[in-house]
Amino acid sequence: MVKHIVFFKLEDNSPANKEVVKARIMNMQGKIPYLSHIEVGINFSPEERAFDLALITDFYTKEDLVRYAVDPVHVEVVQFLKSINTQTKVVDYEY
Repeated sequence: MVKHIVFFKLEDNSPANKEVVKARIMNMQGKIPYLSHIEVGINFSPEERAFDLALITDFYTKEDLVRYAVDPVHVEVVQFLKSINTQTKVVDYEY
């Protein structure tokens, strides 16, 4: 199994915008067959180093993660996130 975690720092980190972004990301659920699990958490930590959201996804193989990266449903979400000047950090690992 492969875990893919992405942290997002939003230019507009208002509570309302965090909910909009979360919903947009979660909209991938059920639309990408090789995505076995998806969750999005909204950060509540006030620390300056904190990011605003975390995406946690699971895949059966590294190849599934590669397919996810170019899947049109995922690409649309990435384009949206770029359009709102989102900064990201990623961690991928096998477990």
